[in-house]
Amino acid sequence: MSSGLSRKEIVKEIIKCGKDSQYFINNYAKIAHPMHGLIPFKTYPFQDELLGDFDDYRFNVILKGRQLGISTITAAYICWMLLFYRDKNVLVIATKFQTAANLVKKVKSMMLYLPPWLQIASIKIDNRTSFVLTNGSEVKASSTSGDAGRSEALSLLVIDEAAHVEGLDDLWTGLYPTLSTGGRCIALSTPNGVGNWFHKTYVEAESGVNDFHPVVLPWDVHPERDEAWFIKETRNMSARQIAQELECNFNASGETVISADDINRLYDGITEPQYRLGFDRNLWLWEQYDASCTYLLVADVARGDAADYSVFHIIKLETMEVIGEYQGKPNLEQFATILDNTGKEFGEAMLVVENNSLGISILEKLQEREYPNIYFSIKGTHEYITETQAQGINNSVPGFTTSSKTRPLIIAKMEEFVRNQLITIYSSRIIGEFKTFIWSNNRAQAMRSYNDDLVMALAIACWVRDTALTVNQRDMEYNRAMVGSMKVYSNNLNTTIPGMKGHRENHSARLKEQSQQYQDFIWLIKG
Repeated sequence: MSSGLSRKEIVKEIIKCGKDSQYFINNYAKIAHPMHGLIPFKTYPFQDELLGDFDDYRFNVILKGRQLGISTITAAYICWMLLFYRDKNVLVIATKFQTAANLVKKVKSMMLYLPPWLQIASIKIDNRTSFVLTNGSEVKASSTSGDAGRSEALSLLVIDEAAHVEGLDDLWTGLYPTLSTGGRCIALSTPNGVGNWFHKTYVEAESGVNDFHPVVLPWDVHPERDEAWFIKETRNMSARQIAQELECNFNASGETVISADDINRLYDGITEPQYRLGFDRNLWLWEQYDASCTYLLVADVARGDAADYSVFHIIKLETMEVIGEYQGKPNLEQFATILDNTGKEFGEAMLVVENNSLGISILEKLQEREYPNIYFSIKGTHEYITETQAQGINNSVPGFTTSSKTRPLIIAKMEEFVRNQLITIYSSRIIGEFKTFIWSNNRAQAMRSYNDDLVMALAIACWVRDTALTVNQRDMEYNRAMVGSMKVYSNNLNTTIPGMKGHRENHSARLKEQSQQYQDFIWLIKG
């Protein structure tokens, strides 16, 4: 617009800009283009819709692809708010302080390049990463330290790259009260896996659980991007990078131990349990006991804190189906009773309990109850042995020991089972844990504030099934066969008299017994 405006026209134009952020930005905001220098900011339709959302909703959570100009349009909105409203206090935080500072810098640049007659408020105090206008409005960048913005009443909080801000759950707890006087919040980010504050906030917003308005902006909302652009852009990108940077895919963007494809496949197999049993209704069963099947029951005992669960899986070993699952917070006596009753209900299933501090207590209670089929192992080697064998071995221990040595092994075995579709899972609870079970600092663990009890119990189950039991049983079968053949050979040489120990009829009976034993344990040595 020409600078030769009359006073009346200027007043009219200022009023129009103050009422309409979209009009103000499209007509007067300028941005620094990397190729073309300082140019007018002409918004795209999706950016105009976003400005409408900023006006219509106090809280906005924006799931976006990269390079869509969302940070820039947010900066322009801040510029408009500071200019046309007095005493506004805007705080910008990001995963890196410099990221927040760069957004504030964009705001300042837009402010400085406005026409002089439109600079109805000017910068009074300039501290590089913050500035204050003559109308009392101010904006500043801040780190994500625990006390960021806590002492201030905020008009607008902007969280840039929110999915990448560590500890944002705790930070939000402190920041939310600063918005209680009518303050607004804009949280924007590319995805970074699941389970973090940004993911939870977006998912809850979609479900209408919180006060946030959800907005999703994948790469193709940009009118100048087509399939050819996408192919060129993703030529040297990994699947995870594409999911994170362009497609707004939470599951595929994270460093989950179980791949996004496998998690999505498992979701298709979720079914409601046939029965919900127990005093707390937390024992889910998809099948009743089948006397023709052999079962494994693997338990992980809660550490004792309020956030932790005691869990177990019931697994049909012939098919590796998880046909039962428990997740609850009983006391030790109650949990021992549940394990004892459930194990006996499923044919005295082999009961494997992680022998952490409280796990030992559970094992002692099960032994007091004379549970007949408790998993024992040799300390150090983690080889499975029977309770009878354990009585003659000094370094035997009841249960399974999860240590720094065994933890990565059992997790790798579980991932192998899932990836190769060697296990069938029906439960939404454990698949939910898969989504938040991630690699962090080269360690597989649950995201902060999430649980991995069901995951770890399943990992133990996969390891015990595929290694400990199989190897041990093969050794037992081999030794039994060798000893049996030696006995038969000796007896046949020493007698042909009916009724004596080495008679051929007894020999035949022995062979029949060996054959039956092999059939009884064939499920352990398949493949």
